[in-house]
Amino acid sequence: MASFFDVAARRAAAVTANNNAVPSTAKSKDPTRPVPRPKNLSDVTAQDHTITVLKRTLQSSNLPHMLFYGPPGTGKTSTILALAKELYGPELMKTRVLELNASDERGISIVREKVKDFARITVSNATTLQSSTYPCPPYKIIILDEADSMTQDAQSALRRTMETYSKITRFCLICNYVTRIIDPLASRCSKFRFKPLDESNARTRLQEIADAEGVAVEDGVIEALIRVSDGDLRKAITYLQSAARLHNPTKHVVVDKDGDEEMDDDGAKNVDGTSVGESITVKSIEEIAGVIPEESIDQLLKACEPRKGASTYPEVAKLVQDIIADGWSASQVVLQLYNKLVFDDVVTAEQKNDIVMIFSEIDKRLADGSDEHLQILDLALRISAVLSK
Repeated sequence: MASFFDVAARRAAAVTANNNAVPSTAKSKDPTRPVPRPKNLSDVTAQDHTITVLKRTLQSSNLPHMLFYGPPGTGKTSTILALAKELYGPELMKTRVLELNASDERGISIVREKVKDFARITVSNATTLQSSTYPCPPYKIIILDEADSMTQDAQSALRRTMETYSKITRFCLICNYVTRIIDPLASRCSKFRFKPLDESNARTRLQEIADAEGVAVEDGVIEALIRVSDGDLRKAITYLQSAARLHNPTKHVVVDKDGDEEMDDDGAKNVDGTSVGESITVKSIEEIAGVIPEESIDQLLKACEPRKGASTYPEVAKLVQDIIADGWSASQVVLQLYNKLVFDDVVTAEQKNDIVMIFSEIDKRLADGSDEHLQILDLALRISAVLSK
């Protein structure tokens, strides 16, 4: 306690702690740090057609207004940021690019004030050192991420701004659902569709990340990541990060006598770059992703099978109660039941048609916030009724 009030002693302790810390030159390869976005268009995975068109547009340095749409995790935001870096470089980007996300207020007042004020600022040709390295065209870029969450009034106010300041400002709208963008706004933009990543590209990129980070994975782990992420590369990388931390919880970077980095405390990499330590398993990926065990789904489907002279309700109700009590997501139950039934050769085409309609109705109810227990119970009993036909 006495040393607490001794300022000199506390300063000496702080200096000692800093001297014992990891040198700043040793960059941590902690698998839980944020995943860096692509630095240029060539680093963007799978969107070959879009990237080819943008590269050709980049050569003329005359961008149109753009509308990027597609599922989450397919590279929309990464692509426009990589494009901006290739246009302006890291320094000029700070003054020439305005990015607004769904977390920012983007009602009509923001469009009339912040967006319009930034759009009307005229920029001159860059005369800095960067102008010889990057094109640095005399216009700015405004990125409106999650544009489909903007109100109708805000979108209407935006179309006039896009027309008025088109010579000095380019807009890039990013959304998941292009149908939520009003037609007058969509018609002013060049549309680029980002499709879900195919299995080959996703596997290549995930394997590159695992190798670069020195993460050991068992056979089938990459395939499991692709399966549970459903074309969302960002989700797959996040699962891989979580699994790497789960299997290697005490990674630290130290510097040896030669100045080389190496991992200690059961780390994942030796100085020679070989992977050591615990390997990531398929089971851990499924647990992190919240995948329900196949046994539970099979039991529920078996309970739904019709029985002569007996009701399926008691067994179905008990299994549904156990699934909900275990904390499994109702949406995950719907997804796994759907995949089982749709690809089941025993179920007839007529029955599959009726069952798919039930799934769509239950999915809509869950999206509207209905009780998960009641909806899964209703789903299972209605499936049982269709199978008994």
